Amino acid sequence: MSLHIQAKEGEIADTVLLPGDPLRAKWIAQTFLENPYCYNNIRGMLGYTGTYQGKLVSVQGSGMGIPSAMIYYHELVNHYGAKNLIRVGTAGALQKDLALGDIVLAMAASTNSGINNKIFRNSYYAPTANFNLLLKAADYAKKMKIPIKAGNVLSSDIFYNDDEDEYKLWAKFGVLCVEMEAAGLYTLAAKHQVNALAILTISDSLVTGAKSTTIERESTFGNMIEIALNIT
Repeated sequence: MSLHIQAKEGEIADTVLLPGDPLRAKWIAQTFLENPYCYNNIRGMLGYTGTYQGKLVSVQGSGMGIPSAMIYYHELVNHYGAKNLIRVGTAGALQKDLALGDIVLAMAASTNSGINNKIFRNSYYAPTANFNLLLKAADYAKKMKIPIKAGNVLSSDIFYNDDEDEYKLWAKFGVLCVEMEAAGLYTLAAKHQVNALAILTISDSLVTGAKSTTIERESTFGNMIEIALNIT
């Protein structure tokens, strides 16, 4: 048991799917896993373990933003021995050719967070995905004819930005979409030499203003979860 996760030894699998929303963790577990059981409800941050095609898999909510998520990433790796951390979440499109429901594999994660400034003084660290997980995700998507895009994403500390046009600078340099956790995930994974990948579904667009409804989000998340469950 750790400070924020009450699982007993052996209750968390080597592979953990990481949605920000704890209720999404519950939905994933009940929809995709066989015989899921809840191992954590501290602070309402639900965590489940079950099986998928005979393989033990866990799903753990992590909250919104790098500071919250890093707590759960750290404890999963250092207290429970997690080896494969796969973020499954939503993102806002920064490119006009990204539509609602499209899937993005985050090859790298730029950020406006100061998370790495203290570690890498006077330098800039570039957090990147684990290549093997990235390759497996791309191969599986191709095999199943699931359209994907892969590239750089932005992990932002700011959800409501006073400068509505700031995204255009990131977009100019090819950043695909904005989310809130991947840069922290990739940095922690590199530090502890575990595998990490962020798989994102576009839920809204900063370019067009389009937004998914709750029903649309549920119906389009399946492909993202299917990819995540079939790459480890």
